[in-house]
This record gives sequence, C-alpha cells and structure tokens, in this order.
Amino acid sequence: MTFQCRAGCGACCIAPSITTPFFGMPHGKRAGERCVHLDAHNRCLLFGRPERPQFCADLRAEPAMCGDSDAEAMAILNALERATRPGGG
Repeated sequence: MTFQCRAGCGACCIAPSITTPFFGMPHGKRAGERCVHLDAHNRCLLFGRPERPQFCADLRAEPAMCGDSDAEAMAILNALERATRPGGG
C-alpha cells in the first residue's frame, strides 16, 4: 500500500519554492507562498492535469515528508526548503 496525502493538508503547495514558470504563476512560486491553484479546501486544482508543474508531479507523499499532521508536514517541508536553498542550512 502506498502512502496517501492527507486531504486538505496543502503543505506541499505552500512550503516549497518552484523556480520554474508554470501555468498561472509565470515567475514560479516563492517558498511559503500559497500556490494560486490551491483551492479553499487546500486541494490542488491542477492535480492530474498537464498544466501541473513537473516539480509537483514528481513530488511523492511519504511519512518522512508529511509527518503525522498538516502542521508537522509544513514544518518538515519548511526545514527541507531552508536546507536545500543555495547557502541554506
């Protein structure tokens, strides 16, 4: 059985930066910026569509990234973002 996203979490649509332009966000997305395609219930409106950024399509939910709650997922992804940015750590 594969790990499933928690409905309504949205952490992966807010915490990470996306450095490439994509549909609706021609300059990409800054870390901590809410994606314009995240609806009011924190669900991706591009999921499964060809306009979805490759970064998002490649991202796979897993316990080490998602933790046990939405807040924990946000904290983990924020830490990963800081650790992986140039000069980060």
